[in-house]
Amino acid sequence: MDNPQSQDKFWLYVGFTVFVIIAGIVMVKQSENEKYAPIKQQLEQENALMNIRVIG
Repeated sequence: MDNPQSQDKFWLYVGFTVFVIIAGIVMVKQSENEKYAPIKQQLEQENALMNIRVIG
């Protein structure tokens, strides 16, 4: 028979596994943001330079 101690450890392992998976996804997303930061900054600069109002 299953004792309550093994059931408690099962949910502990499930919780830990879910935490590790979520932490991994967050780390990958963060590295993607850092990788594309210079490109995003360049696009923002180009948009700022092109945002010229013509008064006619």
